[in-house]
Amino acid sequence: MRQFTSAFLMLFAILSFGTLGFMAIEGSSILDSLYMTVITITTVGYNEVFPLSTAGRVFTIFLILIGVAFVLYIFGKVTEAVVEGGLQESFGRIKMKKKVAGLHGHYIVCGFGRIGKVICKILAENNRDFVVIEKNPHKLQQISDQGYLVLEGEASDDRILLEAGINEAKGLIAVVSSDADTVYITLSARGIRPDLFIMARSSGDEGAETKLLRAGANKVFSPYFIGATRMAQQLVRPTVIDFIDLAVHGGELGLRLEELQVSESSSLKGQRLLDSGIRKSHDLIVVAIKRNHGEMLFNPSPLAVINENDTLVVLGSHDNIKALEKEI
Repeated sequence: MRQFTSAFLMLFAILSFGTLGFMAIEGSSILDSLYMTVITITTVGYNEVFPLSTAGRVFTIFLILIGVAFVLYIFGKVTEAVVEGGLQESFGRIKMKKKVAGLHGHYIVCGFGRIGKVICKILAENNRDFVVIEKNPHKLQQISDQGYLVLEGEASDDRILLEAGINEAKGLIAVVSSDADTVYITLSARGIRPDLFIMARSSGDEGAETKLLRAGANKVFSPYFIGATRMAQQLVRPTVIDFIDLAVHGGELGLRLEELQVSESSSLKGQRLLDSGIRKSHDLIVVAIKRNHGEMLFNPSPLAVINENDTLVVLGSHDNIKALEKEI
């Protein structure tokens, strides 16, 4: 925009200079002087509208040189913008594809609308690798400016999904605006990766959730239903909702509700919850234990044994959770 403004101002200055020069030297009218200036700097070569004196011809030569220099300058800038822009775009796409190809255990976010933006923000804040698939070309630069990996195309296209590394992905989140598009994306992803975790957004219309589950989605969420339920619960159980907000999002108390998976090398493996020191040493509350086979133990007994690959749901401060994460 700055270059365009500068070029326009230069053109205006040259036209003004030529018009005023012809008026002063030859005593011609404004229209005739402007006409002579235009045909001179564009080297069109039409006949002169009034005879030129010696001084007028010298001025015309000078004006031609200025006009040619201006045209060459504009041509060079346009060429530079086209060539550099094309090269940068090409190299940018190649670089982006290389980064995506190196991902492993990442998430694929299909769609960058209002919901997709929030999901990407939270994934980025929690240091989770992900790539966005977006078909709207106007959003691509916005996504890239935020530092997110992005691919342009239809998320239901097998080629795009493979390019996004679906074979190495940990999960796929379909949050496009149409239920039909979400079903196509789910079917395509499930066809390529039968074991992939797929989470889908539903509009909340009758039968939409059933169709998405039938297409292969593991989890289906309706933002409208969740929002309405949350608002109603805030009226009915305000203290419970406030506590959940503090635990999930953090707040004045600095509490966090986090999940930690017990690794093979963890010192907690095989210990009873009572002997693990989680409560005593880290000041954390184990809210639940999810067994590797899927069983969920809420408010587990102190005698419950911590096994390998169990997922512990703990409540406490961020710093204490990080300390336990190093041991687990």
